[in-house]
Amino acid sequence: MRRESPFDVLPDGLPPGRLITPERSRKADVLWVTDEPLSDAGREWARLFALHERTGLYPLLLDTLRGEPGRPWHDGELAPPLPVSAIDMLAAEGVLRRFWDWVVPEPAEGDEDPEPTGPWPGLAPPGEPDRDADTAAAGFAAALGSSRHWLLGLVPAARGADTVTLCGWSGPLNHTDHTQEISAILRSWEERFGARVVSVGFDTLQVSVAAPPETEEHAYQVAAEHLAFCPDNIWQGCGDFAMYADGLIDEESWSFWWD
Repeated sequence: MRRESPFDVLPDGLPPGRLITPERSRKADVLWVTDEPLSDAGREWARLFALHERTGLYPLLLDTLRGEPGRPWHDGELAPPLPVSAIDMLAAEGVLRRFWDWVVPEPAEGDEDPEPTGPWPGLAPPGEPDRDADTAAAGFAAALGSSRHWLLGLVPAARGADTVTLCGWSGPLNHTDHTQEISAILRSWEERFGARVVSVGFDTLQVSVAAPPETEEHAYQVAAEHLAFCPDNIWQGCGDFAMYADGLIDEESWSFWWD
């Protein structure tokens, strides 16, 4: 007997698309994705996001590798997906602590460098939401959709944080090849900062933020988590931790890129 698939009943009104199985697995479909980038992807994302609780399918704005439009989505360049239980067994605090220990050096004697050093400082306290997290996500999707065309994807997932693991995404491969660690942190950001996953690219990720840090001290605490989560954001971005932290104050979206 054929097993039921979460894609058996897709939402009405979808543009032409296809089901994707990971090239290294081919056991099951993990993602539905449009055949072509959409001019109204932001509006369609909001419609499907509003249906998520009923359909069980979480929408993503999907980007591709520059110059190679088939990668990773249409080419199935995805790892064998892991179950939700692989995320459930992880705590964001522990994952971030391990990442921190890998990327942040011990302080040298007499070192007065403002860049962070030393032991893991702990999780930042939650932000104070100034708007509904789902409304903020829809607004961010609309802004992204108005700036360019995007592929649109649907992943069977109860929450956005889990989508990157459940579809086998491997964007942060040079930082961690355990995408469930990324999901564990994203879950914590959903709860503490009203974050919602909106877009995923070949090696990029963007989330809306309904409760961003509002003070310099809080922004530095959040920036420490970002450094552990995605050091390339700072090392190959502005190159200055303090400048990066200042840019998080009242910032309503966070973008990440792994080299």
